[in-house]
Amino acid sequence: MNVRDVAHLARIRLTDEEVSEYQVQMDEILKYVEQLNQIDVEGIEPTAHAEDVFNVIREDKAIATHQLSQEAVLRNAPDSAHDQIKMPKVVE
Repeated sequence: MNVRDVAHLARIRLTDEEVSEYQVQMDEILKYVEQLNQIDVEGIEPTAHAEDVFNVIREDKAIATHQLSQEAVLRNAPDSAHDQIKMPKVVE
């Protein structure tokens, strides 16, 4: 794989010294990947994580100690209309 081709695709300008340095590094990385390709993974099920991942779901209920009334919220809003916070348009 040529570093100049990759740099072109990534729209990165490299000096000749950088190309030489990165080419050596890329060759070493590709040699390592080739070693990984030689590992026998027959019978091993593909995974996305080393450990099982579970969603931790809690009951969805309001906590009364941190609630504000609608009136208090609207009092703190910079602008409101029809009992709602009025926001500026952000899409043209």
